[in-house]
Amino acid sequence: MFCPVFPLLVYIGASGKTTDAYTNRICKFLGDISYPLYMVHYPFIYLYFAWVKNEDLTFRESFPGALALVIGCIFLAYICLKWFDEPVRKYLAKRFLKSK
Repeated sequence: MFCPVFPLLVYIGASGKTTDAYTNRICKFLGDISYPLYMVHYPFIYLYFAWVKNEDLTFRESFPGALALVIGCIFLAYICLKWFDEPVRKYLAKRFLKSK
């Protein structure tokens, strides 16, 4: 079933404008780590959910772990970006894209 809300959300997100350098830097950082974050977060989410379920934790008890998971995944995604993603993209661009 098609839901017309999702294309509208994508349109709203894509048509947004940044107004200052600080916002530009935040948006660029979030855009840069989006794919590495997508790659690294999934196994950690499974581990987190298993921990919460096995220990029968409440939201209050598990919140510090959730916060550490978010911060840790962002940090790991940044490391993957700088040590793997950007160097590989640079190498592939040099190897396969011809300059005019």
